[in-house]
Amino acid sequence: MKKQTKQVIARSIFLVVLTLFVCLGFVPLFQNLNFGLDLQGGFEVLYQVKSMDGSDMTQEKMTATYKSMSKRIDLLGVSEPEIILEGTDKIRVKLAGVTDQETARKQLSTVASLSFRDTKDNLLMTSEVLRAGGAKLTTDNQGNPAVLLSVRDKDKFFEVTNKVKDYENNAIVIWLDFEEGTDSYTIEQSVCGTEQSNCLSAATVSQGFASDVIIQGRFSQEEAQNLVDLINSGSLPTKLTEISSKTVGASFGDATLEKTFLAGVIGIIAIILLLLFLYHFAGFLSGISILIYTFLVFLTFWVVGGVLTLPGIAALVLGIGMAVDANVIMYARIKEELYKGKSLEMAFKLGSKASFKTILDSNLTTLLVAIIMFVFGESSVKGFATMLIITIAVTMFTMVYLTRVLVKFFVKTKFFNQRLNLFLHVKKEDKKSVNPTVKKQRDFLKVGRYFIAFSCIVLVLGGIFLGTKGLKLGIDYQAGSNITIQTEKNLTKKELQEDMKSLKLKTLQIEKQNGEDSIRVKNILSREKVEEVSHYFEEKYEAKVNIDVVSNIVKQELVKNAILAILLSLLGIIIYVSLRFQFNYGVGAVVALLHDALMMVAVFAITRFEVSVMFIAAVLAIIGYSINNTIVMFDRIREHREKEEEKKLTEEKLRNLTNQAIQETLLRTVYTSFTTLLPVLALILLGSSEILGFNIAMLVGLIAGTYSSIFVATMVWYKLEVKRIGKKRKRKKVYHDEMEEKIVVGIND
Repeated sequence: MKKQTKQVIARSIFLVVLTLFVCLGFVPLFQNLNFGLDLQGGFEVLYQVKSMDGSDMTQEKMTATYKSMSKRIDLLGVSEPEIILEGTDKIRVKLAGVTDQETARKQLSTVASLSFRDTKDNLLMTSEVLRAGGAKLTTDNQGNPAVLLSVRDKDKFFEVTNKVKDYENNAIVIWLDFEEGTDSYTIEQSVCGTEQSNCLSAATVSQGFASDVIIQGRFSQEEAQNLVDLINSGSLPTKLTEISSKTVGASFGDATLEKTFLAGVIGIIAIILLLLFLYHFAGFLSGISILIYTFLVFLTFWVVGGVLTLPGIAALVLGIGMAVDANVIMYARIKEELYKGKSLEMAFKLGSKASFKTILDSNLTTLLVAIIMFVFGESSVKGFATMLIITIAVTMFTMVYLTRVLVKFFVKTKFFNQRLNLFLHVKKEDKKSVNPTVKKQRDFLKVGRYFIAFSCIVLVLGGIFLGTKGLKLGIDYQAGSNITIQTEKNLTKKELQEDMKSLKLKTLQIEKQNGEDSIRVKNILSREKVEEVSHYFEEKYEAKVNIDVVSNIVKQELVKNAILAILLSLLGIIIYVSLRFQFNYGVGAVVALLHDALMMVAVFAITRFEVSVMFIAAVLAIIGYSINNTIVMFDRIREHREKEEEKKLTEEKLRNLTNQAIQETLLRTVYTSFTTLLPVLALILLGSSEILGFNIAMLVGLIAGTYSSIFVATMVWYKLEVKRIGKKRKRKKVYHDEMEEKIVVGIND
């Protein structure tokens, strides 16, 4: 057996063993991941926080309320709670895995109660003696951290402290949410002031006080600040009002996780098989990179303490498609060099270098959109954006750096020098010939007119439906409540309408899908009404019940943020592409992206699919994904354009080079779009109904985005460039060429 063959076999065995270890690593990783409430059940509530005395909410008051809620959640025994401050007067609480949701919601919405007691637990004073939120961090006579209490009722405070100073055990114990029969200073004295107790502090009283007082102790700065926050939360006259909520039964969450996991696995397997078919051994290397990529994404998510949700899994699936794109671009460039007669080693070196800046550009534009989603998105959209940001970072390591290292690992053996078909699906008869994919020049700009005409028809029809029927808005953008029930009984719409009348709820629509009954009501259900409705269906039909509630306040903010996020994404992309390329490229890119977004809206208007928060996430995701294809196209156009002397450039030459660029990148665009479609189709057919609308929107966006990158963006650019023929053109220096050189040289050398 030749040395080259032995090397390839040994290295292949090493990669297979490495892959098996990575696959085994998924087991403990999944066991330690934190799953969101949509994957394990639980509930989410968005509270609006108001001061009972009508004063404005300050950051200090919000922090105190946050601390109070954290302490209450600790008592519930929730392992991975999420408490998020939103804006200046809202707190979002997510409690996954909570079994007794009613008790948890009651405890959360109850205002914290501060009390002063003696060492025998007798009540001495309530928080009424203090100024609301008046506790502050200060120092004692020795300069040590201490807590200053601002006393409002000085007479009462003097009366109590003057009496306590004569007690045998002359201490005042400060409690937060003291429970009769459960809490006791005698039992909790040793843990008073710690997170394990509702006892906040015990202060010795040596005289009566008729002024502000200082609580002294061996506090660290952090401990003293924590005590300030807790005292303020108990003395703060705040009111928590539910303005949106979501409940998911545990069985719903388990079923969703199983479906989504199965769909994701099938989608990844389908991508790997497709890569093997398209690129043979190089496809095998990409398949290994995909498995390592997926593992590293989950590992990174676990390290940063992320909570995995349905939108997060959707972002991972999208990220896999985008990650594969990096390999497809590189392989396409390597094959082009092979068709020119270059050796495999030289083709790899040149192809890697030529593809890097395209891959970097496409990922940076997607990162820009992901950041905008994170800043302006609603909670579920933030989860999507977080995972998307992680996937982009991991893509640049695994699918750009690691795949190139693996390819070089085998190229260096020289085993594949005469086996190009086995290595990269390049037939021997095609080497030293014209690229077989571009043997015959076609007028794609002419063909593009038919696609543009098709889009115009769809957009006009969508406009008619939009004007006459409007969009079918989900609960997120309509306000009201959505009740989903799952039962073995086959309920009719008439029965459900009667149930709504019995519950005194105004029905907007009733739908059946995937064995579930979805009832939309106009009423914004209170916490008590949510409990009543849940009990009603559980007792009458033995049903599992999910209820989502959105108020008008939330609806208005979601609409505003959705519009702002889309506009900022488009603006950011046109600025980036204009700087990276030229302004005409930026205009072409944004027109294509607007086309994609409007096509998604038009199709949803025609088909009457529901528009929810995740639909906006899909629009933003397509904006980030579609720009990838457009940049690859523009990069090739620019490459050909810069070879033409400006003074000799004619309209015919411009048209020819545009058509040539389209033809050279056409298969790559189709391949990458198809690899992304595979997991999306798997999620549509096998995944959870909760993200069906998102996946349908992604399907429409991927199809529209594929041909808009090929035809719409290039057509707009071509029309604008025709007007500039003969004018002096300023060449732009690529600002990250130096970085590209360093990275690629490091990989190749």
